[in-house]
Amino acid sequence: MTDQNDNPRAYPDRPFVGVGVVIFKGNQILLAERNRRPHGKMWSIPGGAQELGETVEEGAIREIMEETGLEIDLKGLVDVVNVISNDEAGDVQFHYTLVDFYADWVSGEAVADDDVSAVKWVGLEEIQHIELRPVTRRIITKAMEMRFS
Repeated sequence: MTDQNDNPRAYPDRPFVGVGVVIFKGNQILLAERNRRPHGKMWSIPGGAQELGETVEEGAIREIMEETGLEIDLKGLVDVVNVISNDEAGDVQFHYTLVDFYADWVSGEAVADDDVSAVKWVGLEEIQHIELRPVTRRIITKAMEMRFS
């Protein structure tokens, strides 16, 4: 259980609620490279942890501003995803409930800050060529269907 010291969210006594946002700017979406476990150094959608006293919507808007410097207009809920990772002994190492939204870019230049090491705008046609976790790809695909239907 060495991860206990490396990551304060390892081996929790309750799930953490996270918020993520698929941000559209024209025919592009913003991807963020995570720099934390459990999925560090992988491209994903930006977001972070909900804080006590805020709604998931408020948390999504705040996290996007903190992580990327962008102002967004939330458009809708995409999905709620359960992420539970067990260690070799079968103990719950990480447990997240992720609430994913989609939004339109309003203003700001995307800059990596906080829990991400890089951000980049990616054309919708380029998404298929980027290595993403299957759940991330599913959320992006669903958000694109919702946004453009």
